[in-house]
Parts: sequence; C-alpha cells; structure tokens
Amino acid sequence: MATVAQNADQKLNLSIYGSALSYKGEVQHQFWPNNKFSEAYLEPRLNWGGGIGLNKYLSASFDAGLHLTYNKVKASNPNEFFEADLGSTMIGLRLKAYGTLLKEDAFIGPYLSLYGGGVYANSAGNAAPAAGMPVTPFTEKFVSLAGMTGAGIRFRFTDNINAFVESTWMVTDSDKIDGRDQGNWEQYLRHNVGLSFNLGKAKDTDGDGIPDRKDKCPDTPAGVQVDEYGCPIDTDGDSIPDYQDQCPTEAGTADLGGCPDRDGDGVADKDDACPDEAGTAATNGCPDSDGDGIADKDDKCPDTPTGTEVDANGCPVKVEPVAIDEHTNKLLQEKVRFAFGSADLTDQFKLYLDSVAVALNKYPEHELYINGHTDHVGSEQFNQKLSEQRAQAVKDYLITKGVENPGRLITQGFGETSPLIKVNERLSLRRTAQERARNRRVEFETGQQVKTSDQ
Repeated sequence: MATVAQNADQKLNLSIYGSALSYKGEVQHQFWPNNKFSEAYLEPRLNWGGGIGLNKYLSASFDAGLHLTYNKVKASNPNEFFEADLGSTMIGLRLKAYGTLLKEDAFIGPYLSLYGGGVYANSAGNAAPAAGMPVTPFTEKFVSLAGMTGAGIRFRFTDNINAFVESTWMVTDSDKIDGRDQGNWEQYLRHNVGLSFNLGKAKDTDGDGIPDRKDKCPDTPAGVQVDEYGCPIDTDGDSIPDYQDQCPTEAGTADLGGCPDRDGDGVADKDDACPDEAGTAATNGCPDSDGDGIADKDDKCPDTPTGTEVDANGCPVKVEPVAIDEHTNKLLQEKVRFAFGSADLTDQFKLYLDSVAVALNKYPEHELYINGHTDHVGSEQFNQKLSEQRAQAVKDYLITKGVENPGRLITQGFGETSPLIKVNERLSLRRTAQERARNRRVEFETGQQVKTSDQ
C-alpha cells in the first residue's frame, strides 16, 4: 500500500506506486532460499505490478487508507508451474512515528500498517492437486479474504509531495492460486516504492504562507513579513513588530512607536535634543527648570518665576495684553498625536499640554480653537466622531490643569477631511504608517480676544 503523507491541513492524499511481490506456497518459495526444492528453484523472485491509494488523516497518530494493487505472479518447480493475475483491495490503518515521536514535517517518517480486505486471482498452470497425484492442467478464478501487515518510511520533499518505500506480509484464506488446495495457505511479501501527493490547500486566513494550524498570529496584515510561526518580524525584540516600529533596529516602547528613550522623559531619542537628560516634549526633550517653555540650554534666565512671560531667551518680557508672544505661537503650532483608533492622551503629550496650559493662562482673554483630525482609515462617520473625541480629550485635560476662563476653549472635529499629508490609499497600511500617524492629531488655532469671566 502507498504511504499516507497527508497532514492536519491537507487531510486527503493520493498515492501511486510500483510493486514487487514474492510468492510462497507448494509450488515455490520465492521469499528466500530453503531446502524444500532443488537448488535450481531456490532463488528469490519478484513479480512486478503497481497500485493506487487514497488516504485520509485521522489524527497525529493514525491515518486510514483504501488501496488497490495488482501483481503478475509466476512460480515453478521441476514438475509444476502457474501464472496468475492477482489484485487486492485493502482498507486499514497506519500507526505513524511522524506527528508523535517525530515532527509531522520531518524528512524521514517511519510507520507501521495493518490492513484487511480481499484478493481476486485468475490463475492457470500445471500442478498436482495433492501429493502423489499426477500433474494436470488447471485454471482457477476466485475471491478470498486477506490480511496484511508491514512497515515503511515516508520521505517528505515538500508540503505536497512525498516519496515512500515499504514492505508488507499478506496472507489469504484460499489455497488455490498454485493449483493445490492442500498444505499451507499461500503467503506473499510485497514491496512498494512510489510517490504520494497531498490534496487541497492548507487554510491560511491572513495569506502569510503559514497555515492557520501553525500560525500563532493568524490575523497578520497583508504584506507583513512573518517568522516561521506566522508572527510579524520583530528585529529588535521589543515586542513591537517591525511594520509598526518607527525604530525597528533599536529596542523601545510602544508609546513611543518602538523607539528608545534613554532618559525616560517620554521623548524618543530620535526626537530628543537632550537624550541623556530628562526634559519635556515642549522643549524637545531638554530640561526646563523654571517651566517657562525654554530649554535650560537656551535659557538665559533659568530661574524665572512660574507664570512669567518670557522671550525667546527665557527672560521676562512685557507684552501688550492682546498680543500672543512668538514662543507661545510656536508652542501652539505643535501637534498632539494619537495612536490608531484612539482618543487617549499619552504621557508624552500630557507633558506638552502642561506647557500649553501654562502659556494659555498668560492670555486668558483669547479664544483657543482645538481642532481634531484623523487619518483616512475607517468610515467617514467613525472618523468624524473620533476627531471630535480627540479635541474634547485635549480640552478636558487643559481644564484639569487649571486653564483660566475654560469657556474660550472651542473644540472642532474635522474627521479625515484635512490631512497634513496626502496619503496614497493604493499602498499598503504598512507603507503608509508614518504618513497616517502624522495625520492623527489635534491642532491649535488662536482666535479673537474675548472677555474673561471676571471682566
């Protein structure tokens, strides 16, 4: 019978094979030499044929199979001979070492087999019906029950193609094929060599080349490079896959897009002007001892009292009540960024909004428009609502930080209608990740002077 090489993904298998059969009975012993006949008839003999099998995966340990095999059988001794067509139909089980003791996809896969079924024989020749009787011509056509057991080895070349070799021992309940119906029943050794082909295609929901049965990440986005387990490649081992990692060769944190932050100030090293000193987002990661929005390295007046308006050098300045200083305008030009599908503020941008709250309290008479935006992924209705939620989240946070006259904080949502960067929607999400991230934002816009609550 042909080897069963199917697996849990491809449960059906078709096999074709060549077959060599040796007969043992009253006329001749073809298995190996013995002393029953003269030396001229002691050599083992192979009778050629072939077959086809259909196999089904049952479990990691067992396969079932249906196999049809044909052999031409010839045997002779000094006085007798016969020639027969022998066909067999067998149904049975295989006990596999691959999938249990060995991996299912191991190159070499041993197995044991046990089959039952029937044989059909059409035989003719010259034989003595019993010992001491004269040799006479005979013909026999019959069907009999048969049993078979054996062992083999499968050789796995690809997921779909395998080769095999096997040997089996078969007995029948008939003693007619050689023209004698007395003595030992006939026995057969059968040796098969062939190829087997797995049918169908393994289910692979995310199309990454790893079958779902082996895929530990079955929902990987299309086009993402994966490892042998079907999970996205993570070169730096920071648990953030490369396709989402803004710094794929440096271990970082999720809230910084996979980038490192040596000083732990919430500003990624790649954006941090002072990567070894903790600072604020508003000062590009540099320290700001007096909280005036000017980094210490640029602050010529580093001890300015809290709330004092300062110039670009960090020193106190006197400004007209209605004029917003350049630094505040620059501060308000920063964007608050959001993760995909989220309106939650990260610690990084909370630090920035802390600085915004301080700056706003220097101008309690000015309106501030808080404009929310999204990227293009998702429906228009969803993105509109999400942009409004983002704007509201920023307003709520500023209020908690004590912004005066909070009624002047006006939220607006623009959905996906006003991207900073036009994204080519025909490209994959992986290729547009950075552009889309820049479009997910809240922006500030100052408005006209308004009356404060105590005016």
